[in-house]
Amino acid sequence: MKKMIFTALVQKRPKGYIGWIEEVPGANTQGKTKREVVDNLKEALELVLVANKNIADNKGRFVSRHQLSVRIPA
Repeated sequence: MKKMIFTALVQKRPKGYIGWIEEVPGANTQGKTKREVVDNLKEALELVLVANKNIADNKGRFVSRHQLSVRIPA
């Protein structure tokens, strides 16, 4: 299994915290504490990545995979 690093963003809100993974649309959550949000984000990210892989693998047609390298603005 390959290990990758992602950026978790956590923001204080009036009734707790919200968080999202900067690089992966759809990986977001909320919680009462920062720790809860970070834990929830790990689970959400894993679910999104597995779902995306399953969608690509189960289309019933050949899927071409490519490694991409991009520059991200600071």
